[in-house]
Amino acid sequence: MAVAAVARTPDRKDLTGPALRTFFRIADAWGLKEQEQMRLLGLESRSTFQSWKRGAVAALSKDALERISYVMGIYKALHILLPKTADDWVRKPNKAEPFSGRSALDRMMSGNVADLYVVRQYVDGQRG
Repeated sequence: MAVAAVARTPDRKDLTGPALRTFFRIADAWGLKEQEQMRLLGLESRSTFQSWKRGAVAALSKDALERISYVMGIYKALHILLPKTADDWVRKPNKAEPFSGRSALDRMMSGNVADLYVVRQYVDGQRG
């Protein structure tokens, strides 16, 4: 008698490597400086950042995974909305209400995960 495989929900350790690799690819596409990357990840320690960049971290915190998830969602939505200019959009001044003439990246640089959420909601709302 065959036993059905039970699907296991990936835990933070399983998600850490793929999440970081994807984040750093997006950071390259957006031309983010090290300080900007650290801010998006919610990091203050450069040595921690360097460890993460090398993949020398067992499991990211829930906060870091949430931040990366928002960045990934923003990236994906922008590439659906603006296939040719998606990566430039994050730095362009924007008159839309959540940005008040500043860029989406400026909004995301606050260091607050809530601002990543606001930008994600905005781009998802533009998708319809």
